[in-house]
Amino acid sequence: IAIGILVPLAVCLLLSSLRAELANTNAALVLVLIVVAVASLGSRAAGLSAAVVSAAGFDVFLTQPYGTFAIHSAADVQTTVLLLVIGAAVTELALWGRRQQARASEQHGYLDGIVQTTGSLAGAAPSRTVIEHVEKQLADLLDLDQADYAPHADVDAPVLQTDGSLTRRGQPVDVDRSGLPTDTEIWLPAGGGQGQTGGFRLVAATHVARPTHQQRQVAAVLADHVGAVVRQEAMGR
Repeated sequence: IAIGILVPLAVCLLLSSLRAELANTNAALVLVLIVVAVASLGSRAAGLSAAVVSAAGFDVFLTQPYGTFAIHSAADVQTTVLLLVIGAAVTELALWGRRQQARASEQHGYLDGIVQTTGSLAGAAPSRTVIEHVEKQLADLLDLDQADYAPHADVDAPVLQTDGSLTRRGQPVDVDRSGLPTDTEIWLPAGGGQGQTGGFRLVAATHVARPTHQQRQVAAVLADHVGAVVRQEAMGR
């Protein structure tokens, strides 16, 4: 908050020494940049403080009569109001961006945790235990009604590919836009699409699920772990 107050005030004082050469609109743009910088690094309080101090400093130091809050020019009134409004809007946008970044980072860590946990389990547990664990993880991860392992594929079902894409009868499906199909099961091959290791029948019939591309890729990695466990167990018999 202190930075949000002191930095715009210092910039206004500096700009006041250049007001003979610098148009007020250009000075206002400089102050907007200051608000953006403060909002991107601080809190809502810091950003709003910077916006208010910038608007007040513009009024006092850069509009006639100088040294007072009075403004005689209608254009300067509009610029002052816009500076305050834009500063507040930029602050909210910066905070929204920071929240989105934090949410994405949190989700990335969550997905990494799923993969690491399943990988550790796959190295030590029987295949049935790993399969049951992955069935639950897939249902939660992809927002499914059900996920069940099956030794054989449904050749007519849409296929969730190893790269996270979904195809139906050879044609790509835009999951981000239309969601997962609700009228049929989805087949997720285990072990990179090799039929010998089976796969998972995914059901999302009661609602439209829209897992992200990254979530779908993680689902494919989980299925690949199961495929590796099934192959290893088959070789050990």
